[in-house]
Amino acid sequence: MDTATPDSARLAFRDATEADVPALVALIESAYRGDSSRTGWTTEADILQGQRTDEQGVRDVIDAPASRLLAVERGGGLVACCQLEHRGDAAYFGMFAVRPGLQGGGLGKLIIAEAERTVKEDWGVGEMHMTVISVRDDLIAWYERRGYRRTGALTPFPLGDERFGIPQRDDLAFELLVKHI
Repeated sequence: MDTATPDSARLAFRDATEADVPALVALIESAYRGDSSRTGWTTEADILQGQRTDEQGVRDVIDAPASRLLAVERGGGLVACCQLEHRGDAAYFGMFAVRPGLQGGGLGKLIIAEAERTVKEDWGVGEMHMTVISVRDDLIAWYERRGYRRTGALTPFPLGDERFGIPQRDDLAFELLVKHI
């Protein structure tokens, strides 16, 4: 699907493939970890060090039978991605990353709207679920402006599992956000 962006360039959405794995890992890491992530506003560099994902984690999403990893391109280059997973009457939205230098320009709004449209049409679900690190007030507020609501349901951060990063504080948890679509 092509969608007009604020600068009239076209976004192309497609299912990611094995060949995309290295570029997707680099994109996700650049959006959340290290100094490169500080270019955008979604950085987790102050609360988590280490990796955000790895090639096997991305491959697992691509290969899962009830899951899709959407690669989002503009002008032939990868600019964003998101995971969509069918979970009964709901879909899960995760692994969302927009190239840091492009954040704040409206791409995220277009991508999440396309993800919601896709799961509603393809899977017939009525809700989108996601989990966000509960101390990420700015990010949660952004999702709330898109119609998501906080549920208060928390899942502890997987401490001691460096595949998800190394916490820099001890109060990290994932909060479930839900939107009727």
